[in-house]
Amino acid sequence: MPNRPALAFGGRTHVMGVINLTPDSFSDGGRIKGASQALDTARRMVAQGATLLDLGAQSTRPGAEDIGVGTELARLLPALELIRSALPQVLLSIDTYRAPVAAAALEAGADWINDVSAGRMDPKLLGVAGAWGCPLVLMHSRGDSCSMDSLTAYGDLVDDVIGELQEASSRAQAAGVAASQLIWDPGLGFAKSEAQCLDLLEGLGRLKAQGYPLLVGPSRKRFIGAVLKEPRARARLWGTAAVVCKAIAAGADIVRVHDVGPIVQTARMADALWRKPTGSPGR
Repeated sequence: MPNRPALAFGGRTHVMGVINLTPDSFSDGGRIKGASQALDTARRMVAQGATLLDLGAQSTRPGAEDIGVGTELARLLPALELIRSALPQVLLSIDTYRAPVAAAALEAGADWINDVSAGRMDPKLLGVAGAWGCPLVLMHSRGDSCSMDSLTAYGDLVDDVIGELQEASSRAQAAGVAASQLIWDPGLGFAKSEAQCLDLLEGLGRLKAQGYPLLVGPSRKRFIGAVLKEPRARARLWGTAAVVCKAIAAGADIVRVHDVGPIVQTARMADALWRKPTGSPGR
């Protein structure tokens, strides 16, 4: 693996910047056109305080088209390679559920894999993560982009999410992934209604108690728009900031967002309010 530092958890909240390389992502699809614009975005996010960047080339919004490995790699690799060359010390995560894409990205210099399906859609991805020894985000979801909105029946929502993430963690470890590589994401908005997203946020402490680092990705999501009656995804910044505060109060270690600058400030203030002082730099 590249000689870049592993993230330390517990001292402060890390902000993951979203870089969408797709024409159809729900909030900013098509805004980044090509590797050069992706690099400009990466530089800006790092300057604003992002700890790591998450590059995605396959949209996972409801109803998104499955573009296949070839198109995903054609979108992803030029940007990944340019960012890696220009910013050699920045941690780069790849948002993919495909094993061939994960393997090619790691070979090209990526550090993390962020799988919205937690290994369901391509179980071979778990073996790739195990072989590379890289951090692996397991996100709770059900179905795929076309079916997830119909799969919102739960018994106890939080218990079911915990149980399904535990099952995913067991599958990952059986494929050679160490428990220390795993990060949990409760999957806000994926097979969850507006009310269920709010309930899940209320139960984040129960997920955190399972012992895995916790990543929460609320940025600009539909449930925020529903609460605020705000149809414009890019106008949901302050709703996102409120959810970030809730997540940090519950112990989230990473927040995944589009609006890095304002959320870095939000996270630092929330850290001062809810995290125990550690004396570490950057508080």
